[in-house]
Amino acid sequence: MELGTLIVVGLVIIVALIFDFTNGFHDTANAMATSIATGALKPRTAVLAAGTLNLIGAFLSVEVAKTISGGLINEDAVTIAPEFILAGLIGAILWNLLTWLVGLPSSSSHALFGGLVGAVIVGAGAAGVNFGAVLTKILLPSILAVIVAGLASFTATKIITAITKRMNQDKVESGFRHGQTVTACLVALSHGTNDAQKTMGIITLTLVAVGAQAPDTNPQMWVVAVCGLAIALGTYMGGWRVIRTLGKGLTEINTPQGFAAEASSATVILTSSHLGFALSTTQVCSGSIIGTGLGTKGNEVNWGVAGRMVIAWLVTFPAAGLIGAFTCLFTKFGTAGTVFIVLAALVAGFVIFRLSRRNPVNAMNVNDRSDVKLNADSDTTAQAA
Repeated sequence: MELGTLIVVGLVIIVALIFDFTNGFHDTANAMATSIATGALKPRTAVLAAGTLNLIGAFLSVEVAKTISGGLINEDAVTIAPEFILAGLIGAILWNLLTWLVGLPSSSSHALFGGLVGAVIVGAGAAGVNFGAVLTKILLPSILAVIVAGLASFTATKIITAITKRMNQDKVESGFRHGQTVTACLVALSHGTNDAQKTMGIITLTLVAVGAQAPDTNPQMWVVAVCGLAIALGTYMGGWRVIRTLGKGLTEINTPQGFAAEASSATVILTSSHLGFALSTTQVCSGSIIGTGLGTKGNEVNWGVAGRMVIAWLVTFPAAGLIGAFTCLFTKFGTAGTVFIVLAALVAGFVIFRLSRRNPVNAMNVNDRSDVKLNADSDTTAQAA
């Protein structure tokens, strides 16, 4: 392997693990937002448990990784250079950071796939993308999973309400608080089986592209281990902004609702991981929360927040694709251009982090809804005017 290629491969692996880290802290909310919102778990305990279970989940399956490394890109039709993969990863990371800054639970999965598709189209042409696999293995399962999770959560909430309506509500809350500890851990475990594998697939695809690994083979054990550790560390850092949006921004959640939402999410994600569908865990968990909100009489869903989330979901794939495509243009200048885009991405990430410090969200104020109330008051004032 030439020195230039070796440098690029090293950069791809490092940037892939950075993406894995951002995926972890961006998606911590998927597993723990409802448990934190209901008080079933303390914030720091929740992110520690989520990080640990993400790591364990990374070792349980490789079906999603095989979908990415062996089905998304037409390796037989075109030559996929590691620079293209690097550009796609940068597109995904920057989009993850931007949506985290504004507290939107967008899809890290769609950011990754969008960035990769955009970069490959610019670098190798449209023939480099297996659009059939993108549709059947990524886009359609994501849409169906949201609907299924929402309906399952809605139904489970109705059943729980019917069973417990004549029971002592304090005992109901206490009992489901313990149950939420189990379901939250299941969501965290399922997140590891799905999302950690996406980075494994990307690194494996890179190794196959440069001839360091045979096509159609599973991720190597060291790849599984480092990807599991990266997403676990990111999860432990806690994406508090997104946790606030999912836990407090969509609807008010009590422990029976939280139990129903988490149980539905875990079931859908684990099933999809087994089938090799690289769906968005963010969308699944959001759909479950909306479903349980609709299933509770007298409870209201904040459709303004839900609408912003849907817009983010629709925009994520093409937006990350555009960033990945633009970034890929610089790789045409060789190793120097590749190193430049990595440095530029680091500067952009640092700027976003500094902007986040103006309005910090952490374990101490994650359940504070003052910002939501302020927005509602502002909307009311505007309508009155």
